[in-house]
Amino acid sequence: MILTAEKISELVDGEVIGNPNTKVKNVSKIEDAKNGDISFLANPKYTEFIYSTNASIIIVSDMFFSDRKINKTLIKVKDPYISFSKVIEIYSNKSLEKNGISKNSKISENSKISKNVYIGDFTFIGKNVRISKNVKIFPNCFVGENVNIGENTILYPGVKIYHDCNIGKNNIIHSGVVIGADGFGFAANKSTNYTKIKQVGNVIIESDVEIGANTTIDRATMGSTIIRKGVKLDNLIQIGHNVEIDENTVIAAQTAIAGSSKIGKRCMIGGQTAINGHIKIANDVKIAGQSGIASSITKNGEIVQGPMAFNIKKFQRSYVIFKKLPELYKKIESLYKSLNKR
Repeated sequence: MILTAEKISELVDGEVIGNPNTKVKNVSKIEDAKNGDISFLANPKYTEFIYSTNASIIIVSDMFFSDRKINKTLIKVKDPYISFSKVIEIYSNKSLEKNGISKNSKISENSKISKNVYIGDFTFIGKNVRISKNVKIFPNCFVGENVNIGENTILYPGVKIYHDCNIGKNNIIHSGVVIGADGFGFAANKSTNYTKIKQVGNVIIESDVEIGANTTIDRATMGSTIIRKGVKLDNLIQIGHNVEIDENTVIAAQTAIAGSSKIGKRCMIGGQTAINGHIKIANDVKIAGQSGIASSITKNGEIVQGPMAFNIKKFQRSYVIFKKLPELYKKIESLYKSLNKR
């Protein structure tokens, strides 16, 4: 796709400094850009690259002023990062302009497929599935019986959606995601073996959700595991049965949430966090990476850290003391010896 500086400035509500007819066809990092690329400058650490880059167009802040001559076309905007993300979206959407159903896919006769749907090679669509318009399902996906998929949702290669799950509109589900596998439900019996508890619920994914590669979301034992509107999940996350994650919460990679826990709105959860089952986390809570959450967090906006997480400022002060423990131990041991000599 070829766009002019003038057209891009209209799309991002910016001001062209230089030639409005400059054309670009690709996006690139400012340090790696070639002629015909568009890039951006948001972080001051990369300012030097604006003088050496080969990019044809650079998106910069409206507060950017140079003390040297720049032989490039600039587009000044309020927020270069957000504006450049809009340009990236335009180019990436071009690559997603796919439709039609592959002859190598298998679709059950009583499934309902709407207009402008793409279904790639070796994808299986089960009975009573409903796929809304503009859905893209890439090769090697599995969609089980009675699944509903909303408008404009994208399933990248290798996604597996088990029976009875509901997927809303405008979702992005990356490769290797499994939605609706059985929750981890077992009951110990007298012979120290475990009896499997049948998982008869489902998973509900609302709208505008993004789920990273190889993330797994277990179906509920009864009822639903629910991912609310606007949630963003990173790669390699485990969501247990009957978990509910409220609107616009973001969770980084390798986090595990045990069954029946409830996560509030607009929470931010760092990577490799472990969250216990049957607890509640309030709205706007921030959890630092590698934390362990053993009990409910009831205060909105709380910030916590640590293997048994508590208030982040208290944790950091405690950690300073923890690092000094060997020195403190030596001092205490020395005092103890000197006292014993008296």
